[in-house]
Parts: sequence; C-alpha cells; structure tokens
Amino acid sequence: QAQLVESGGGLVQAGGSLRLSCVYSGRTFHNYAMGWFRQAPGKEREFVAVIGFNGFSTYYAESTEGRFTISRDNAKNTVYLQMNSLKPEDTAIYYCALSHSIARTAAPYLTWGQGTQVTVSS
Repeated sequence: QAQLVESGGGLVQAGGSLRLSCVYSGRTFHNYAMGWFRQAPGKEREFVAVIGFNGFSTYYAESTEGRFTISRDNAKNTVYLQMNSLKPEDTAIYYCALSHSIARTAAPYLTWGQGTQVTVSS
C-alpha cells in the first residue's frame, strides 16, 4: 500500500523557518491534490494549505497565508511546505495527505502520513 512520509520538522526559534517534505511511495502522485494539516496538543486537526495536482492552484488557512508556501515536484513524488516567520502558535504535528480534489477539510483525504513535529520556541 502506498504511503506518505513526512520529514523536516524540528525545533526553531520564533521568526525562523523550516521546510517540510512529504514523499509519496505510489505511482500516481500527479493525480492527487496534496494538503498539509496540523494538530496541536489538545486541539483538533486543522487545515494549513493545499495544492492542486498540477501545482497551479494553492489555498491557505488564514493563519498561514503570507508566511507558508506549499509547492510540489511531481517528478519526485514530493510536496513541500516552506514555513517562514514561524510563531509559537505554529507548534504542532504536521501531516500531509492526498485527495482526489482540492479540499480544506480532512474528510476527503484518502491517505495520511505519520506526521512530523514542529516546535517553535518564543
């Protein structure tokens, strides 16, 4: 079964940057929209960003727009999340997921990665 594997999380000071990567082991990555979600302790999983199958359409949560950039490389079966100007409230486990359509809610997403921890210190 094809899987998603995230990497790139870590500890960073407020104002710093991180780039997350998510690699898909399947053969049809280019057919899927890819999303990033996050879940902080004691909170529900929330939408961060999504990118269409060809990379031309991107959408962001209000809290991340202007600071985060989602991109993809279909030749490498990889989606990225560049995170700049990080804030302590960005601390969470970040998950990538794939879907047949662009969506800002979790329900349409078919496969999820295991998550990568991002911690932003003040």
